[in-house]
Amino acid sequence: MRKTYLGLLALAVLALGVVVAGGFPWPSQSFPKEVPNPPAAYPPGELGEMVKLGEAIVMNTNTHPLTKDYVGNDLQCKSCHLQGGKSKNRYATFVGVATSYPAYSPREKAVVSLEDRVLNCFMRSMNGTRPPVGSKASIAMAAYITWLSTGLPVDQNPNKPIGAYNNPWPDPAIVKLVKANSVDADRGKQVYEAQCAACHGADGQGVGAFPPVWGDRSYNAGAGMANVIKGASWVKYNMPLGNAHLSDQEAVDVMAYVNSHPRPSFKLTDHLAPAGQAGVYNSNVPQQIIEAPTWPPKKK
Repeated sequence: MRKTYLGLLALAVLALGVVVAGGFPWPSQSFPKEVPNPPAAYPPGELGEMVKLGEAIVMNTNTHPLTKDYVGNDLQCKSCHLQGGKSKNRYATFVGVATSYPAYSPREKAVVSLEDRVLNCFMRSMNGTRPPVGSKASIAMAAYITWLSTGLPVDQNPNKPIGAYNNPWPDPAIVKLVKANSVDADRGKQVYEAQCAACHGADGQGVGAFPPVWGDRSYNAGAGMANVIKGASWVKYNMPLGNAHLSDQEAVDVMAYVNSHPRPSFKLTDHLAPAGQAGVYNSNVPQQIIEAPTWPPKKK
């Protein structure tokens, strides 16, 4: 009886802590989860064909006939979601992502679907136009990403559109450094020249299949990578490609350097499809303008 009482008391205290904190105990928040292996077999029939189409679009977004007109730079989905999202790197994978949707998005101040989240990347990371909701390309990409979550339990996120296997996001160590103002773009230049320039070019404009990281053909100011905290969190786990080994400080510094260069600003209304061609942009934020960031930030 005493053990039962103590157990109930502990649960009550936990619940009280959640209420006081004003949050919901999303199960995946308490510890990082290892990214599972992607499924090996495609679904049969028409669904399988749609999944394969989605994969082809993810791998060739800026040149694929169904999406090239919606892309405004030289990036593809695979530029950030390595191996077409089949990577087991925490902040690059699509594996498990679909289990967390629909999810609340602070940026849109609305509950968004997986399809919404995919299409919004066209406006920001690809500096293009949002494809229509329900279009063949949109459904194909959502089908592909959903397939990569085959067999995994639903784990909807009430706090932000981040999957169980991408959590915690952004990386807490990176957040701590930036909040402490331990950021130096000059140091980042040295990191870039030693670790990044071979693939992305000394001028940041990319080399061969490797994409540009600043300038008109790179992501715009509204993209997550344009934020030093988010960009450094991604870089820490994924770069240099195939041998990610940058320290927390190096990741922060190099993203400060990358984002100190010019890139397109972001005006939300410029990236939405014309009325009647967009389906629904599911958001309670009608307008947003973000100027290209620099480091250190400009004083107000």
